[in-house]
Amino acid sequence: MDTFETIVREQPLLKGLTPSQLDEIADCASFVRFDKGEFMFREGEFARRFYIITSGKVAIEIFTPGRGPVIVETLDEGDLLGWSWLFEPYRWHFDAMAQTEVKAVAFDALCMRGKCDKDHSLGYELVKRFSQIIMERLQSTRLTLLDVYGTVPDNDVVAAAEVMVTTAKDSPNGKAGGER
Repeated sequence: MDTFETIVREQPLLKGLTPSQLDEIADCASFVRFDKGEFMFREGEFARRFYIITSGKVAIEIFTPGRGPVIVETLDEGDLLGWSWLFEPYRWHFDAMAQTEVKAVAFDALCMRGKCDKDHSLGYELVKRFSQIIMERLQSTRLTLLDVYGTVPDNDVVAAAEVMVTTAKDSPNGKAGGER
């Protein structure tokens, strides 16, 4: 079984940090497990941890009125889950549900913020790196919501629009319906 230190050192997001910074991060780590269907966290809850998934799949969901939960993104082994621990008010913005049994390394948020307060260089590096994750996740969310809420035109509406365009082209004044 991998140690916290091994998992931290192999995490692509943390590559380039100094060995002492990686050791500091590993000091805040613990192993956790979630059963299939269990929520790792819920929107609005206090963000007490973030995770590196070591096995399993996690759905990041947002609740939408009239549709219920919508999966924004699915994460799996090696992915980092959670950024709300780093930014006030330290509340989750999404739900995270285990789609399979999930094993992960959890990092205590208070411990991590304390390390960042003590070592501003570490804090700056983590903010830069987590900001990249935030950008990727927001883009993924945007595309998912466009897919969920985007409308595909009704075939009758498309046909009517095509008739109007054709009529306008054929009309002497270029207006639909033969208006003069």
